[in-house]
Amino acid sequence: MFDVLVIGAGHAGCEAAAAAARRGARVGIISFRAEDAGQMSCNPSIGGVGKGHLVRELDVYDGLMARAADRAAIHRRMLNRSKGPAVWGPRIQADRQLYRSAISEALGEQGVELIIDEAVELRISGGLVTGVRTRNAMLPCSAVVIATGTFLDARMFVGEELIAGGRTGEKASVPLAAQVREIGLAQGRLKTGTPPRLDGRTIDWSKLEEQPSDVDEWTMSALPSRDAPPHLRCSITRTTEETHDIIRRGFDRSPLFAGAIEGRGPRYCPSIEDKVKRFGDRDGHQIFLEPEGLKTELVYPNGISTSLPYDVQMEFVRSIPGLEQTRIARPGYAVEYEFVDARRLRSTLKVNGFDNLFLAGQINGTTGYEEAAAQGLVAGLNATASALDVEEARFDRRTSYIGVMVDDLTLQGVSEPYRMMTARAEYRLSLRADNATTRLGTDALGLGCVSPERRNAIMEHFERRSTPLWQDTAEGRADALYHPYLIRQEREWETVRKDAGAFIPRDLEFGSIPGISNEMAERLAQARPETIDQASRIHGVTPAALSALYLASIRRAA
Repeated sequence: MFDVLVIGAGHAGCEAAAAAARRGARVGIISFRAEDAGQMSCNPSIGGVGKGHLVRELDVYDGLMARAADRAAIHRRMLNRSKGPAVWGPRIQADRQLYRSAISEALGEQGVELIIDEAVELRISGGLVTGVRTRNAMLPCSAVVIATGTFLDARMFVGEELIAGGRTGEKASVPLAAQVREIGLAQGRLKTGTPPRLDGRTIDWSKLEEQPSDVDEWTMSALPSRDAPPHLRCSITRTTEETHDIIRRGFDRSPLFAGAIEGRGPRYCPSIEDKVKRFGDRDGHQIFLEPEGLKTELVYPNGISTSLPYDVQMEFVRSIPGLEQTRIARPGYAVEYEFVDARRLRSTLKVNGFDNLFLAGQINGTTGYEEAAAQGLVAGLNATASALDVEEARFDRRTSYIGVMVDDLTLQGVSEPYRMMTARAEYRLSLRADNATTRLGTDALGLGCVSPERRNAIMEHFERRSTPLWQDTAEGRADALYHPYLIRQEREWETVRKDAGAFIPRDLEFGSIPGISNEMAERLAQARPETIDQASRIHGVTPAALSALYLASIRRAA
């Protein structure tokens, strides 16, 4: 009898299983293959702007991702350093094998049982999941977390070729998808994609601009790192007009434009054919050539995700400077999969109508390892609360990006893959990547989900904050820098709450308002709300967007 069973060993599933185990649950994680635990399906990188904030928050609760990233980091870069520390984004390029090994080792240390099988059915009785039936067994349990990633009734596309599966060489989760539809959770289909992998030995690196790793050795985790690998170089190139012409000639063979793909793809990480079609006036798009590890020649060309046929991929890749003789080791492809309506979930990621069923990761409509892992933490902590009758874990958008994401998903839902960005958080000046322990340490201690080592580190952190020397630390200087802005922001938010009836100018250009993303601007332009109150009821418009809209409106009226 398991306290918690987790279906899927991706980033959401691994974090959910580990979080449940740290709270004392007996945990099993069901996966098609042992090597899937910690697998980086797309780019072997962790973090970035917004995403890095999630990783730092996850780390406070003793999550796996930050420490695994440090043990596998072969390139580090703090993004947005030219801006204020609130929007700095720690990002590492990882050795794919080292990362997977670090995750597998951590799961073993925490006593998580890996079950190599396929989950085919939830056993449900009276609003409770009583167990999971696999191909080979019936596993009773007290709570279940579904974290199937992109595998729920998934299909892969390479040009005209259609393959059932959620990742190269791996099958889709079809029976479970049918049950998800049967119980009324399925909302539709989404799409993601990956670029071709290149043989680094065939790249002319001498033609390319090198992107060095940061000189200062910062880490993702607040705990000391061990076994840090050496760093490798990344390089930058660009597509050309010839590249774009080749891609345009292949449009009629693209499943994206031929109607074969139903699902909507990620707005902020479009395929190269989508970029060429939407931004036809640009003379080039940047590509980051990022190595996949120390013991492999594979290179990830970040920026040319595609589902075009292999021959078109080969032709357009070789039109890019430095890649004229490059060999494609594996073609890029698109993946289309089912997702659920996250508005059916509570803030604990528990499914409404089921007292012990939780969902985490891309099944909820998100994209990215970091978003999935953070949801895994929430679901794992709360599945244990259900199974062992301990305190639930809730995350507030005022104090965490995890809270922002959960709030956005469960209240607004999604119509396209959700990606975390700092613009989504109205309190982003105080939600910095460098102060995650200050914001969340007390809560992590209270939930009883951290190791003795982490507990000591959190307590020592708060002791240092109480001394005059704290003002000389990087976090202390950032606190002082933002203090007057935070006071002003709180006053502005209070005004927004009191003045919800404020009018919005009819000719206001939403896309020109600082702090409003293209996604929010598009939704506002379609609805054309007359007041802030009306804008607040538009699906997908976040509190951060409302704040920016209110300020822009009163400035126009002044």
